[in-house]
Amino acid sequence: MDKKNDILKCSIENFTQFGSKSFTLQDLSEQMGISKKTIYHYFNSKEDLVTQSVTTLLENYQKDIDSIIKSCSDPIECVILIYKRGFEIISNFKPSFLYGLKKYYPKANNVFENFRTHLTYTITYNLLIKAQQQGIIRPKIDVHLVCTLHFTRIDTMVFKNDNLFDTYSIQTILYYLINCNLKGLVCDGYHSALLDDTCTKK
Repeated sequence: MDKKNDILKCSIENFTQFGSKSFTLQDLSEQMGISKKTIYHYFNSKEDLVTQSVTTLLENYQKDIDSIIKSCSDPIECVILIYKRGFEIISNFKPSFLYGLKKYYPKANNVFENFRTHLTYTITYNLLIKAQQQGIIRPKIDVHLVCTLHFTRIDTMVFKNDNLFDTYSIQTILYYLINCNLKGLVCDGYHSALLDDTCTKK
């Protein structure tokens, strides 16, 4: 099991840096000093390896999300911290990683898309509804529409032309993509140091 975890860890690091298509099983075997036969002992195919790598990556992010929700009582701050952690993760991605999933590895892409839907319409939605119930978000706000308009395709926005993280800090992108949108939802009188956090350019 340790060997499988080592293979997954190495695969995740290289797939996200070089693209899941570009980084080959031969590259993986040479980097780890193992045979391709060893890789096939744990994974049925390249697509199986890519799919399990994406699954592992997202499961680790889900653990971070669970920890944030457990330790933070303010639902607005939870949303900010969750996306901040997400940005910390995807800031290390090359755009070719996500594009490669969509083009070459449909099973892995389906895992990613399902998680994106879960993050938007379960995790974020429920936190915003909780904020609305607590009187933090204005009562007439359509939370589902907010999720659709502002949270559905954040990853494609930061990778639209190139990796925005190459130009702007995580905090700056977080401020403009998350904080500014949340500011338009909250009631007068609500204050949070996280929500008012200033942005900086690299």
